[in-house]
Amino acid sequence: MKKLLFILVALGSLLSFSCGNKANVVKMGTNAAFPPFEWVEGKEVVGFDVTLSNLIANDYGKTLKVVDMSFDGLIAALQAGSVDFIASGMTATEERRKSVDFSDPYYSSKQTIIVRVSNKSVSSVADLKGMSIGVQAATTGEIYATEEIEGASVKSFRTVIDAALALKNSAIEAIIIDELPAKEIVKVNPELKIVDDDFFTDEYAIAVKKGNTELLNSINNTIRTIKANGIYQKMLEAYMPLDGDVKIVTPEEL
Repeated sequence: MKKLLFILVALGSLLSFSCGNKANVVKMGTNAAFPPFEWVEGKEVVGFDVTLSNLIANDYGKTLKVVDMSFDGLIAALQAGSVDFIASGMTATEERRKSVDFSDPYYSSKQTIIVRVSNKSVSSVADLKGMSIGVQAATTGEIYATEEIEGASVKSFRTVIDAALALKNSAIEAIIIDELPAKEIVKVNPELKIVDDDFFTDEYAIAVKKGNTELLNSINNTIRTIKANGIYQKMLEAYMPLDGDVKIVTPEEL
């Protein structure tokens, strides 16, 4: 009986410890192929959104856990409770607002075009008519290419990196993508170039499950605080420097 009682007490303590650990974790859903907002460095997911999410977790009294998955599966994962919020360069569209609640915007991003350097025929979005265009699945770029570009053959990819590879291999003729990831792609792929034509702007926001006002209010408070105290500007300087020398920073370094 003493031995049985000891085992039951030990199991109860272990269960309590496990539940306590889970309760102290907040899970960020992301697609880690979107630099400088999120990418894989070694074995870790890093980037602007990860630093922001760590600040959010700290203010919320939790430890951050990053969950990397396909972009088009993020909202479903949030609704299922597999993650607590989404930070993945996600645009706060009206269609998405039907499924999630969004925070205040934390970044404005211009959409742009990438083509091969040898392509001299594309100088604006109007020139994409009838072309094969690569986009990341479930993004505003995909919506725009599908609905606004006449005769376009739109090919959706899991990541923008996959789209860039297809462009390099001439499987597609152009990519529609957010400005900063576009700059990162052409920086490491000299055979590709950005077409200087900004045709619409996205507002990035953090998504939470419908009705999760406690977490949403905490996230909004963090965003407002770091914009007021200068930390947000330091993050911009680290991840989006004018000289292109991106630095990974932790909350402790800000």
